[in-house]
Amino acid sequence: MTLSRRTILSSMAAVPAGLLLAACSDSGQQGTANAAPSAAAPQPSGTLDMAEVLKPGALPDKVKGSEDAKVTVVEYASMTCSHCASFAVNTYPEVEKKYVDTGKVRFILREFPFDPRAEAGFMLARCSGDNYFAMIDVLFKQQMNWAAAENVKDAMFQLAKLAGFTQESFNACLTDQNLLDQVRAVQKRGAEEFRIDSTPSFIINGKVYKGAMSIDEFSAVIDPLL
Repeated sequence: MTLSRRTILSSMAAVPAGLLLAACSDSGQQGTANAAPSAAAPQPSGTLDMAEVLKPGALPDKVKGSEDAKVTVVEYASMTCSHCASFAVNTYPEVEKKYVDTGKVRFILREFPFDPRAEAGFMLARCSGDNYFAMIDVLFKQQMNWAAAENVKDAMFQLAKLAGFTQESFNACLTDQNLLDQVRAVQKRGAEEFRIDSTPSFIINGKVYKGAMSIDEFSAVIDPLL
């Protein structure tokens, strides 16, 4: 990342709010969030060594599902990406019910922020401890209320309070330079080692898929692997 390594509290407001929700990709790819459901599996954009993908990084992976699952999905997402939010709100609950809760899929979410507000969202989720996924869920569901807000700090704090943050703990989280560096390191590793350049991107048992797939597209990829 080329962003200034200053406090996120000051840099969040530096990016024009209107640009953020379109910033799902460095390469102009917009994903398939609004595509009609299809039984055909999308074509992967590449193949990776899953053992390398699953090696520990700068931050411990946040995981849902069984360690013994036949399929492992790694999603790279950005908190200000509208297509990531669409997947999180509209598709992931079905993926979780059909595959994660049944022990068929292990699902890992990794940080790939494109801007300071996305970095701040991930930092707050990390500071939430056991509430990581709950915080991610709230931020995606309320994305329009904070990612494009003029007073982003206040908008994010109002949501953070729901997870038990005080003004003091909120400020402490977003001024934690070490945590910011770790979030950026996860993003850098994804870009440099695994050629991730857009969000959401999914690595499914070593194959890379770009775009917010529908549940039917997800099923078409996953079912043959079970």
